[in-house]
Amino acid sequence: MGIFWIWITTIVCAAAALLHMYMKKKKKLPPGPKGLPVLGHLHMLSKNPHQDLERMAKQHGPIMYLQFGFVPNIIVSSAKAAELFLKTYDLVFASRPPHQASKYLSWDQKNLAFGKYGAYWRNMRKLCTLELLSNLKINSFQPMRREELGRFVEAVKQKSQGGTVAVDLSAMVSSLAADMSCWMVFGKKYEDKDIDERGFRFVIQEGMKLAALPNLGDYFPLLGILDLQGMKKRMKAVAKVFDDFFERVIDDHVKAGDRGQVKDIVDTMMSIMESGDAEFHFDRGHVKAIMLDMLSASMDTAASTIEWALSRLLQNPEAMKKVQQELEEVVGLERKVEESDLEKLKFLDMVVKETFRLHPVAPLLLPHYSMEDCTVGGYYIPKDSRIIVNARAIGRDPNSWSDPEKFIPERFVGRDIDVRGQHFELIPFGSGRRGCPGLQLGLIQVRLIVAQLVHCFDLKLPDGMFPEELDMTEEFGLVVARAKHLLAVPKFRLKFNGTVMNE
Repeated sequence: MGIFWIWITTIVCAAAALLHMYMKKKKKLPPGPKGLPVLGHLHMLSKNPHQDLERMAKQHGPIMYLQFGFVPNIIVSSAKAAELFLKTYDLVFASRPPHQASKYLSWDQKNLAFGKYGAYWRNMRKLCTLELLSNLKINSFQPMRREELGRFVEAVKQKSQGGTVAVDLSAMVSSLAADMSCWMVFGKKYEDKDIDERGFRFVIQEGMKLAALPNLGDYFPLLGILDLQGMKKRMKAVAKVFDDFFERVIDDHVKAGDRGQVKDIVDTMMSIMESGDAEFHFDRGHVKAIMLDMLSASMDTAASTIEWALSRLLQNPEAMKKVQQELEEVVGLERKVEESDLEKLKFLDMVVKETFRLHPVAPLLLPHYSMEDCTVGGYYIPKDSRIIVNARAIGRDPNSWSDPEKFIPERFVGRDIDVRGQHFELIPFGSGRRGCPGLQLGLIQVRLIVAQLVHCFDLKLPDGMFPEELDMTEEFGLVVARAKHLLAVPKFRLKFNGTVMNE
C-alpha cells in the first residue's frame, strides 16, 4: 500500500511540475535558480536554510522565487522588498500558510503566531494587546522581574566562586528566562521536570525546530500521510507534552480561584473565558494556544538574544568597556540596574540593536501567505505562495549597512533606526499586521538582563581563550540559538554585597 501511494505521489508531482513550468513561461515570476523536477529547490537547503537563502539571494536578487514540491515560495531579502510585502501590500500577505506544525503545535492554528488572518485572528490579537501585553500588565510584573534578577545575580556570584570558575551563562540565562516567563504566564515557578524530564527550554526548542525545518508533508501532501521524516510523530509527542502540562496549569488555577493578587496571564484568560465577553468562541484550546505563544515568546527568544549579545560583547572588549562605563555614569557602582534606568542607557540600546541586526530573533520571520494573485515589484506572485522574509539577510545587506558582517554598535549614532517595524533595514520583530505584539516585553527583558550582568560582573572567556576563538556557530529553528553553550568567568564588580535589589 505504501509503494502504491509513493507511485501516485510521484506521478501527481511530475504533472504539477510540468504545469508549473508552463505557467512560469506565461507570467513573469521573480527570478531564481534552476530547480529539479518534482523536488523543485528543496535539495538546495542544508541544516541552516537562512544562510542558504541569503547566499542564493545575492545571486538572484532580493525578490526570489523557489519551488518546494507543490508550494511556491517568495524569498524577500532586502529592506525595499520587505516594505513592499509587509507594508504596501500588507493585507494581501497578512495570513499564515497551513502546515503540519501549526496544526499539531498550535491547537489547529488557534494561537496568535500561526493563526490564519480573519475576524477570529483580529479579535484574538486585540485581546492579547489590550489584556495580556499592555504596558499596565507588563509593568505589574516589574517587582517579580526585580526579585528574580536579584536571585540570578546571587546565583552567578556563588557559581563563579569569587571570579575563579567559568559559569554556563547559556544555562543560567535560560533558567532565569523560564522563571520569569512562568511567573508572568502561570503565576508561579515550575521546575523543569514539571513539564518534562528534558526541561522547558528543550521542549520549546524542539517545537521551534519542528516548526521551522523543511517538512516534506507540507510540500507533498500525500507524503504527509506516510511521515517519511518522522516529523509528524515528533510533533504529536511535543504537542502532548504541552497539552498535558497546560491542562494541569489550568486545573490548578480553577482550584485556586480568585487569589486577590496580581493576575497572571492564565488568570486573565480564564476570566475572559468564564465571563463570555470575548468576541469569539473562547475555550480551553484557545487558552492553551495563547499560553504557548506567551511562554515561547517570552522565554526562548529573550534567552537566545541575550546569549548572542553577551557573545558579541565578549568578542569585542572595547564595546563591553563602553557599556560598563555608561552603566557606571548612569547607575553607579553602589547599586544594581533598575528598569527605570534603561531609557538612559543609549549605548546599551545600540548594542541590543546591533545584536538584533546580526542575530534577529527569528532569522526567517514566520512565513506570510498570499491570499490572492497579485503583482509586486513587477513580479507575479501566485495565490497560496509562502512569503519568507529573511531578516538575517536584510540585516547584513551591504546596500543598507557598511561593513555588515562586523559588530559595530556605533553605527547607530545619529541614525533614527529602531526595531519596532517602521525601519525595514532592521525588522527582527517583523512589521505590519503580523508584527510581534510582545515586542515591548521582549526589549525590557533583553536590555535589563544584559545590563544587569555586564554591570554586576566583569566577564572573561575561560581558559585564556582569545575573543576571536569564541565559537559562534548557529543552530537553526524558528529561533536560532547558539549551537554551543556560552561559558564565561564572572567576577563581581559592584561596591556592595547586598543580596537583594537596591535595598
